[in-house]
Amino acid sequence: MADGADRIDETLEFRPRFDPDGLITAICQSTEDDTILMVAHMNAQSLQMTRDTGFAHFWSRSRQTLWKKGETSGNMLQVKEMLVDCDQDCLLVRVEPAGPACHTGRKSCFYRRIGDDGLTLVNG
Repeated sequence: MADGADRIDETLEFRPRFDPDGLITAICQSTEDDTILMVAHMNAQSLQMTRDTGFAHFWSRSRQTLWKKGETSGNMLQVKEMLVDCDQDCLLVRVEPAGPACHTGRKSCFYRRIGDDGLTLVNG
């Protein structure tokens, strides 16, 4: 079929599709008010640790190391639900945050709006 309907994957088997670097994008959303808190990446190990512990773990591309969100700040993300998109190459991690998710101390990493004249602060 030309529209790609022959490739629709509606399997109930979890088969995450990691990129060539072995990573999958993880969007973290608050269960309190649906705010998108942050975006990070998981490798197979951090994904498994997240599933095993119930707390968000990620792979740091810059430091090339595994990290548990909030390990030093105390602002952990307790996972309440994980969803995978239709291609299984992106995760929506619904979390209960124990404080600000952004390293700047803000609730969300998405605190600037892009406009014609640059950036403006939103939500604080």
